Amino acid sequence: MRIRYSFMLGAALTTPALAADLNVKLDIPQLDVAEYHKPYVALWIENGDQAFVRNLAVWYDIRKKDGAGTRWLKDVRQWWRKSGHDLQMPVDGISGATRPPGEYTLTFSSTKLGQLPPGRYALVAEAAREAGGREVVRIPFQWPPKGVQTAQAAGKEELGAVSVTLQP
Repeated sequence: MRIRYSFMLGAALTTPALAADLNVKLDIPQLDVAEYHKPYVALWIENGDQAFVRNLAVWYDIRKKDGAGTRWLKDVRQWWRKSGHDLQMPVDGISGATRPPGEYTLTFSSTKLGQLPPGRYALVAEAAREAGGREVVRIPFQWPPKGVQTAQAAGKEELGAVSVTLQP
């Protein structure tokens, strides 16, 4: 028992002071339209000046032959201008398949966020859909969190509720 206690204490002392989780809940609403296509979605972090900091997730049609699904990534315009045009898709740990309507939870640990310096940031979610619209939602947050932080926003068409919970 004493060895276990000492090990846990040692691990706690070597854990980075900025260790935290960023949890995102993202709702893709069911739309009543004649021609429905799953949206392309990008999640990324911007600093207080709206400059790109880090990609978190990009969902697109990865099943198309010869990477043809990447052709429409440029329709996720803000993400494309800030970061997407520089990426060679797929990106391990970031890119994935489009999702049908529903609520999705994504968790990003401090190791995934990298060495994010203390400051004001925003989680940005952008969705674009073929034969549909495009929508961007920004949710500001403070890093590192001093306690549990929760913030939310909602889109009007392509995105439903989007929430961010930070846990130290």
